[in-house]
Amino acid sequence: MIDPKQLARRFPDDFIFGVATASYQIEGAAREDGRKPSIWDAFSHMPGRVHNRDTGDVACDHYHRLESDLDMMKDLGVETYRFSIAWPRIIPDGRGPVNEVGLDFYDRLIDGCKARGLKTNATLYHWDLPLTLAGEGGWTARSTAYAYQRYVQTVMKRFGDRLDLVSTFNEPWCVVWLSHLHGIHAPGERSMDAALAALHTVNLAHGLGLEAIRQEAPEVKAGIVLNLQAIYPVNDTDADRSAAERSFQFNNGVFLDPLFKGAYPDGFMSALGERMPAIEDGDLDLISGKLDWWGLNYYMPARVADDSASGAEFPAISVGAPVYNVITDIGWETHAPAMKMLTEQVYQRYDLPDMYITENGACYNMAPVDGVVDDAPRTEYLSDHIAIAADLVEAGIPLKGYYAWSLMDNFEWAEGYAMRFGLIFVDYETQERTLKNSGKWYKALAEEFLERGEER
Repeated sequence: MIDPKQLARRFPDDFIFGVATASYQIEGAAREDGRKPSIWDAFSHMPGRVHNRDTGDVACDHYHRLESDLDMMKDLGVETYRFSIAWPRIIPDGRGPVNEVGLDFYDRLIDGCKARGLKTNATLYHWDLPLTLAGEGGWTARSTAYAYQRYVQTVMKRFGDRLDLVSTFNEPWCVVWLSHLHGIHAPGERSMDAALAALHTVNLAHGLGLEAIRQEAPEVKAGIVLNLQAIYPVNDTDADRSAAERSFQFNNGVFLDPLFKGAYPDGFMSALGERMPAIEDGDLDLISGKLDWWGLNYYMPARVADDSASGAEFPAISVGAPVYNVITDIGWETHAPAMKMLTEQVYQRYDLPDMYITENGACYNMAPVDGVVDDAPRTEYLSDHIAIAADLVEAGIPLKGYYAWSLMDNFEWAEGYAMRFGLIFVDYETQERTLKNSGKWYKALAEEFLERGEER
């Protein structure tokens, strides 16, 4: 692994290092202070949906441990914190009365960050849709986009003057495909038609949310966070290269093209356009509103082969096996150069604004031994990927910051608590936090920038 101080010298002084979390994954307090259930509360309580029947009822108990967790973050030496705001705490039924106690919690969080010198990066939607809205069709219903806009107006009116960055959505790919086509995430649907309806509703909600941000807090830098796929053809053949392009359109282009070109990809529309919901006049103008930044969540490459001969539905691909044998505990291939390939690819295809790596990390499940968590593979992963981030900066990509996923172990969605991504180990029985060796390495990297700031 690379010496953290040596690695830090490759970045400009204004580059920021931070950590990221999400509301349902860490907060707990699922039924407290006016919060009502989200789709993930319902989903995680259904047998067979989440490993070990784990739920986010308590999670990391961050709701009750806010101050000590913020102190822990400050001690880590990072400059910025990316967190998400839980819609069910703010407007518990999705529309209707606003919950002041919920707003108060995020007041304390944001003010606590500011008091500790931490920049704030708020995600407005990280998958916890109010359950009441799910009963009305959830993201398959156009009305949800307008309910989301009102929620964004409420949040930005209250917090906008204290936020440095804000994103409308975290990983719309998961909201659309993983949740409505593959059925792995809440609400657990397996329907292409439902997924296509959700696709346009989520894109429209982004546009409406961006409009609300501009109205309520025009000084805040607004963006969106995408988990784009770094796609390689399995074989160097025309068929597999065509499959890779179809996969790009289906997984990346259906978000990037509306955002930055004001249209859905041609190949995608040729195959599935007749099944898309109505795209009304003005929708694509809203969706393609100018962004100040975008975020990339990157973990692993994707490898695809042509499957069109089977009569499979667009994108008609099969998933290839990993090429490299460094596999994390969640089964993901590690290949840092793919992050560079992907980033350069999208900057060639689109006119993109400033960029942040908003999530990057690895799942390794080492536990403390005599108070020490020796997670060398995670440190190696972070070192390799942050070196790639430095390569991107040196190549002229407007990359402005990097957020490690995650601050601490947490509820890993369908994997429950079995899979650990944190820089800090959480004992879920006692809620004791232990800084892992990877966290110590990241602290040394981040503190190099704090020292530079003090010298300026």
